[in-house]
Order: sequence, then C-alpha cells, then structure tokens
Amino acid sequence: MQDLVIRDADVVDGSGADSYRADVVVDDGRIVSIVREAAAAGCQRPAAMRELDAEGLVLSPGFVDMHAHSDLALLRDPDHSAKAAQGVTLEVIGQDGLSYAPVDDRTLAEVRRAITGWNGHGDDLDFDWRSVGEYLDRLDRGIAVNAAYLVPQGTVRALAVGWEDREATPQELARMRQLVAEGLEQGAVGMSSGLTYTPGMYAEDTELTELCRVVASYGGYYCPHHRSYGAGALEAYAEMVALAREAGCALHLAHATMNFGVNEGRAPELLDLLDGALAAGADVSLDTYPYTPGCTTLAALLPSWASEGGPEAVLARLADEESAERIRHDLEVTGSDGCHGVPVAWETVEISGVGDPALAAHVGRRLDGWPTARRLLLADRLGTTVLQHVGHEENVRSIMRHRVHTGGSDGILQGTKPHPRAYGTFPHYLGHYVRELGVLSLEECVAHLTSRPAARLRLPDRGLVREGHRADLVLFDPRTVAAGSTYEEPRKLPTGIPYVLVDGRFVIDDGRRTDVLAGRSVRRTPVD
Repeated sequence: MQDLVIRDADVVDGSGADSYRADVVVDDGRIVSIVREAAAAGCQRPAAMRELDAEGLVLSPGFVDMHAHSDLALLRDPDHSAKAAQGVTLEVIGQDGLSYAPVDDRTLAEVRRAITGWNGHGDDLDFDWRSVGEYLDRLDRGIAVNAAYLVPQGTVRALAVGWEDREATPQELARMRQLVAEGLEQGAVGMSSGLTYTPGMYAEDTELTELCRVVASYGGYYCPHHRSYGAGALEAYAEMVALAREAGCALHLAHATMNFGVNEGRAPELLDLLDGALAAGADVSLDTYPYTPGCTTLAALLPSWASEGGPEAVLARLADEESAERIRHDLEVTGSDGCHGVPVAWETVEISGVGDPALAAHVGRRLDGWPTARRLLLADRLGTTVLQHVGHEENVRSIMRHRVHTGGSDGILQGTKPHPRAYGTFPHYLGHYVRELGVLSLEECVAHLTSRPAARLRLPDRGLVREGHRADLVLFDPRTVAAGSTYEEPRKLPTGIPYVLVDGRFVIDDGRRTDVLAGRSVRRTPVD
C-alpha cells in the first residue's frame, strides 16, 4: 500500500496552467500517481496508509526561497518554523558573497565576525567543516527543509587574497578559480557575490569574469548582490548582465529592487534592460521579496575603504576621531558606496537587532545621527542589524510581474525585531499580492515560487506536481493564507498553511511543526 493519498485537492501544479481537482498519491518520497477528478468520474479511488481530505485546499509544489540567510539557522534550530511554516521546502544559502565554506581557520574566524549580524557568531555550534563538501555533508545529517549552496566569492577572496583593497595576483586568481571549481565539484549550484560588502567588492570585473567562466563550465549560475541598489543602480544591473554574457554564465540577480529616492518609479527601466538582454540571448533571472524596506547590518553602510583589512581594522578606524570624521563625511555628504552611493538619511534606518543583549533598548528605534550610529557600532562590535525604509511599492509590484521573476526572502533570522520577510515572504505573496490586490493570479504566483526557481537550479524532479517528482508539497487555503509576521510582531507565523511535506514526510501537519528532519543538501546537477 502507498504511503499517502491527498484527496480532492485543487492542484496548482507550478507550471502556470489552470488548476484542476485531483487525488495525488505519494510513496517513498515521490509523487507516484495523479488521478484527476476522481470523485466526479466515479472511478475507483486510490488508497494509502494515510488519507488526507484536502477539500478547499490548494496543493502546490513546495516553495523555493532563492535568497536565504539560514546558513547557521538550519544547524542551530531543528524546528526552523520561520521557513517550514511558510511552505518553503528548499532554501538557497551562501548568499551575498559571504558564508562559512570554503575556509581555513583564519578565514572562518574573520567571516564569523563579519556576518555576525546575519547569522549570529555561532558560539553554540561546532564548525567541524572547512570545505563546501564538508558543509553540505553536515546538512545531510538532517535539517528542517532542503538547502542548496552558492560558493561565496567574498569568502573565496578572503581565503586567497585577504581583506585588502587591491588587485589579485595571477597566483591568487588561479587559487580563487580552483576554490570555486572545488566548491562546484562538491555540490554547490553556483557562485554568489556581495559587491557592496568587503572583501568581495574589491574584485574588479575582470576577476569576476574569470570566476564566472569557471561557474559556467560546471553549468552553475552567478548570483550577485551588485554594486548599487541606489545611485547608479541601473548601471550596476547593466554591469552584471554584460559581465555574465562575457563569461557565458547564467545570471540570477539577487533581491532585484530599485530603492532610495533616486529610483522612485524607475522599475520599468530595469525591466526594459532585462527584456533587451533576454531578447539578445542572455540567460537571466531574478528574485525579490514583497516588501519595501531593506535589511542589512549597520556596518554594511560604511564606505569600503573603512572596511579594508577586516572587522578589527574597522573597529580601529571607528575608534579614531580623524578616521571617524572621514567616515561620517562619506556617509552624510558624499554618499558611501556601502549605502549605494546615496547620502544616508538616518531617519530611515531602524535598529532591528543587536549582538550584545545589553544594547537591546536600541531595538526598534530609528537612528538620530552619526554619533549614535558610531557608538552602537563600537559597543556592539559590528553585530547590529538594521532595516532601511527606502523602497517603493510601485517598483515592488512592477518587478514581481516579470516573466523571469522568482521569490526570495533575503530573510535575516537574527535580532530581536527582524524584517517580517524572514517569516512572511511566501504567504504575503499569496495572501496580499494574489488574493487582496490581484497583482498576480494564483497560478502565476505559484509558478514564480516553484517551477521557475527549480529550473534556475537545474532540478529536473522538483518544482512541479508531476508523477515521478519529489514530494516536496504545500497545502494551503487560498481564502485565508496570509503572513502573520508584521513589523511589530515579526516572528509571528503565517496562517492558512496547514500541511507541508519535504520528501513525502510531513514537517507541518495540521498546522503544527512535527519533529521530522527530512531536509538534506540539494547538490548541483552534473552537466551532461
């Protein structure tokens, strides 16, 4: 007898096609049978050890979070309801050019310090890996949802070159190429960059192109957080498109927003750029989150010169009066490259989390100027996270309609008051932008969140409700699905998603998290 039959579900299969009523049978982690309109046809209905009545529920493929920061959360928090309760069955981690493999002891310590605001310091974890393959093996011990990994270009540069703002030597470039190749051979699906974060931002386009050639040779994709989302954003997008085309590499633009006052109403210009590239044969996709504020670390706003040499060098410059005044001038007058070339408007910067609990009183407050920001950076040793209220709703809606759009939460799970996108991205798409606003149809939206990302990741048996495909599935109520998380209560779980399966096993059952750890690493599909 089969493991499970889901009866009378309204199947939205991920292809974008119209929904249909069916019984769906699951066995041994895969969809083995789909019987359309079984009750109406009067045919013999399939039986299984468990029968689930899905009347009134939509059955879709599991959602793919194309931009996640769960690199340590997957290991630290077996429950991981932040993503599992949203219907996410696969996360893509190793984002923005900074993560925890490949490393040596020195680089690991530096990276842990640099992205404490994203993932915590990790004192509660045993970092018993150094290579990409070893990190993926660690995930394979059992995690809440599946995870794919991008080789982080900034970490690679830190390992081969260091944190200095200089051109790589030929020997160092050869070492970086080798590290990227090894990561892809060990299962990474591509490479990420954080080109407003050190040390990845110190790489010139020629260096990035050489690394992308390696990625292309393995059939992976390049996922850059490009050099600006503010002043010069369109030029930064165009730079990445040209770079990827030169390298012959597939391109996926991370959190492809148009933010700050200089970009209000300019989403159509970005979409025209993408349409032109696609018409010329480029392989381009993108992801966005359905919110207007951004989220990053407070230290990320600093100018790149102030971040050269790594975290301890940053702290030393902040403590020095002359250097601190130069930083202030770049932030408030010139427009720091860390703040996307736009002079910072402190009233748009809200503290969302701190590393030191003694500083918790700052959480939820807007910054009132550089003196407060400087004191907080020093006291929290760069561990502070922030929301930046700099987005535009019309841009968000325009971009999510594009035919190569996918969903990505960019969810930072650290901090007392994280961005609600970490807990709410996928139900917010379905509840707010589909049901309430009609920006996308239900079938379109599900395709954006399932089959499109699966195609980018080159996963032939995921992203669709099809016989033979893996049973990563979500059952949700289209009348009630909604994000519970808000700016005031950002960790509140969504409503209207009673069942989530990973590899045919229930991780959410009747609205409750089970103890199932069915997630594993999802590794690169070899090039034919």
